[in-house]
Amino acid sequence: MKFDEKLDAVVARYDELNAVISTHQDPGSNEYTKLLRELSELTSVVETVQELRALQTEMADLAEMLNDPDADSEMRDLAQEEFLELKQKLPEMEHQVQIMLLPKDVDGERNAILEVRAGTGGDEAGLFAAELFKMYQRYAETSGWRFEALDYSENGIGGVKEATALITGAGVFSNLKFESGVHRVQRVPVTESGGRIHTSAATVAVMPEAQEVDVEINPADLRIDTYRAQGAGGQHVNTTDSAVRITHVPTGVVVQCQDGRSQHKNKEQAMKMLLTQIYDNQRQEQEKEQAANRKSQVGSGDRSERIRTYNFPQGRVTDHRINLTLYKLDKVITGEALDEVINALIAEDQAERLAEIQ
Repeated sequence: MKFDEKLDAVVARYDELNAVISTHQDPGSNEYTKLLRELSELTSVVETVQELRALQTEMADLAEMLNDPDADSEMRDLAQEEFLELKQKLPEMEHQVQIMLLPKDVDGERNAILEVRAGTGGDEAGLFAAELFKMYQRYAETSGWRFEALDYSENGIGGVKEATALITGAGVFSNLKFESGVHRVQRVPVTESGGRIHTSAATVAVMPEAQEVDVEINPADLRIDTYRAQGAGGQHVNTTDSAVRITHVPTGVVVQCQDGRSQHKNKEQAMKMLLTQIYDNQRQEQEKEQAANRKSQVGSGDRSERIRTYNFPQGRVTDHRINLTLYKLDKVITGEALDEVINALIAEDQAERLAEIQ
């Protein structure tokens, strides 16, 4: 389908939705809600299409004036100047519309569950994993999202073995989904007396939060254990068995939650984590051509399997998937400049998908 035909189809669907919604007999139905959601998604696209077509019409009018032999020379000069300005804007606006027409990730607007685990590198890997967890927490806060720690297992010197959080807000998964993989750090550890640079790694997994309707689980397939919470940094430590571990026996998926003060709250959050992991596994199986499954995303935690390197001596961050290097590690690791990396990854993904359909 040609570009103009795609635009016509989008506008036609928008008009059709408006007509159907205005005469719908059951405004409280699920169908009506779905129609409203689709209309909402199309509204910004159609507005941009209208801007593009207005620009094209204006350019056509100016071109007609430029080709008119009877046109006033002064008016023609003004038309020429304006025509060139619009001609520069046209490719950018066409590109914007093409991006908006790309098929959306059905999970893009979902909340996400973030997992960070220490990989190769011993205590230093745990310290780095803790820094990554804080980096995402700060990034979430600056993005206006809510960051809720679900599980935080320390290694004893301020690092973590593994940490899990629920991040809620608009477009969380679509922004964070490219963070899954092995993150490598190069620096002199605080525990190193000889001043030698070490390489360590931590793994990150970002999964779209699942709802009960997404996954069907038989309660008989669950093994639920309770134990005493350790707490994060000495917080929430108590003498009751409030922490919860749930095992889904058929798949072997194990989750645990100990951050909440009550066993009921921890069980509720653990079930949310379990649903998400199982849904993510199913999702990855269905999308093998577009994305690897979760196991290969995260890898073994070996330092050679990396998507990004944080080099402290040189103050640089390099994302190896898109060959992007930023010499502002201090701002990336605090979450302040992480959006520069994330936006570049999103732009690259959009460019690749555009290339596939053109």
